[in-house]
Amino acid sequence: MIAAVERASIAITIGGMTVIVRVSDASFLSVLEKRYEGFTGAATTGDYEFDIDLVPMGKPVVADEDLSVRRDGGLWKLERGDFKAEWDPESRKGRIQQSANQYSLDCVLRIVHTLVLARQEGFLLHASSAVRNGRAFMFSGVSGAGKTTMSRLAPADATLLTDEISYVRKEADGYVAYGTPFAGELAKVGENVRAPLAAVYLLRQGRENCIDDIPKREATRLLLRNILFFAPQDPELVQHLFDFACKFVQEVPVRRLTFLPDARVWELIR
Repeated sequence: MIAAVERASIAITIGGMTVIVRVSDASFLSVLEKRYEGFTGAATTGDYEFDIDLVPMGKPVVADEDLSVRRDGGLWKLERGDFKAEWDPESRKGRIQQSANQYSLDCVLRIVHTLVLARQEGFLLHASSAVRNGRAFMFSGVSGAGKTTMSRLAPADATLLTDEISYVRKEADGYVAYGTPFAGELAKVGENVRAPLAAVYLLRQGRENCIDDIPKREATRLLLRNILFFAPQDPELVQHLFDFACKFVQEVPVRRLTFLPDARVWELIR
């Protein structure tokens, strides 16, 4: 009989959703505790659970290999050069085989959150975000549009939620933005706080600071372009996401923000 592998666990809570991760390697657990500092707790039960098996030393991994996310029966199968994972949304349990790289787990967590949020009126967005005067603001755009710049220019009384991947979901009290540990160029983990979402600004750098309204149809198209989604072959989830994006744009202001790389742009954010 093969003895069961003793595992230690860490609870990672992002967007109000707790994922319990179990791993037998104590040193890697310490890496995860440091990586997700501010987003971990002592919970023994969570919304979802994953066991991690580390790839043996010396086995080659290729982190930039194409990502595959597919449904196989009742299971989701996630695969990239540096990890393979299976996840059962019914039992809420999964298993990950990965390299001893904290960012492999990062990718799995992002995928799982997007799959869950697609059915729960929420999404992850390529956007920086911050809280000011009790309300959250998101700044979305493609690479180079200015997400990190807006974070750097934020005034001292603003709380950074993220400079890269923003988290939003519909709750009983309206649309709420959450801080995430998914950092970008600033390499700074966001604060683990939540706040009502006031607006989404689609970024464009220009010769002046100004905000312009966008037709709802165009706002929906641009928003969808920046939403993280890893299962385009699943028509049901695609429809859920599209319907929610249309609803979101009707209920949350989505505007164009043209700006100079100057802190005065924050005088327009309200």
